Amino acid sequence: MVFFEEKRKEVMAHIEKFMLEKMHEYLKPIDTIWQPADFLPDSTKDSFFSEVKEMRESAKGLSYDLVAVLIGDTITEEALPTYESWLTMVEGVSRNEEGGWMKWTRHWTAEENRHGDLLNKYLYLSGRVDMRAMEVSTQYLIADGFDIGTGHDPYRNFIYTSFQELATNVSHRRVASQAKKDGDTLLSKMCGVIASDEMRHAKAYKYFIEKIFEVDPNEAMLAFEDMMRKKIVMPAHFLREVGLKIGQTFGHFTDAAQRLGIYTAIDYVDILKELITDWHIESISELSESGEKARDYIVALPNRLLRIAERMKNPTLEYKFSWIAG
Repeated sequence: MVFFEEKRKEVMAHIEKFMLEKMHEYLKPIDTIWQPADFLPDSTKDSFFSEVKEMRESAKGLSYDLVAVLIGDTITEEALPTYESWLTMVEGVSRNEEGGWMKWTRHWTAEENRHGDLLNKYLYLSGRVDMRAMEVSTQYLIADGFDIGTGHDPYRNFIYTSFQELATNVSHRRVASQAKKDGDTLLSKMCGVIASDEMRHAKAYKYFIEKIFEVDPNEAMLAFEDMMRKKIVMPAHFLREVGLKIGQTFGHFTDAAQRLGIYTAIDYVDILKELITDWHIESISELSESGEKARDYIVALPNRLLRIAERMKNPTLEYKFSWIAG
């Protein structure tokens, strides 16, 4: 176990220099990147109340399921303290406070922090949301934490973040598209810029894993297999509302997303395919017998999952979320 941890830390130290070289591509300068205030009514101006009124009118056209998905996405973004504390516990990060990995974690957190801030303010001004009910769910999600099956292993953690950043890109991008159809162009712009951030972050974590595959292909392959056997769980899988047990709201949230086509089982398969292609899984050499078996499992998995996804029925169960006013 000690050797396992030391090897991981060596690899993290090795790829840290590549991360520092590329960091400016994956994270934008703080002074010039967008901020929530760029999209929201300015409370210092006389036009503030008329602009809020326009926002509320536009928000009336959003479907019930879309509001539910947007709230669930917002709560997920607001649980950022959980994700930052989790990343600081990764081997090769937590014991290198002065190094690049803590620098990366802080700057990544700073970019991500804008997402929840923007969406929370939009929902508050929209007039569609019981904010206290939503805030209770947010506090529960942070307090309950999450178990995503990665432990402190950087390989499993970066495989997870590669997948998850791609998934959040899909979700925010689709909400943007649906909001535009429903007549809310402001919300569409908001979710569009958030989706763009998520794609940059996905490219970063994919790059980190690509560098890990170059120096430790066998262990990286075994980590990839392990994460896919466990299945990539969403950060909000413990989502709940007032009076409900841990995780009881998550299924209703994902049902709404599935009904709208915001994030589906097919998307899960497509993301897996993308990672297999981008990490050149089929052409990686220098694998042990267990590594070869892991690769065979990974390469065959998309077709297996696709057959299951195609048999799944679109959920029709209606559910009344405590978050949505009226």
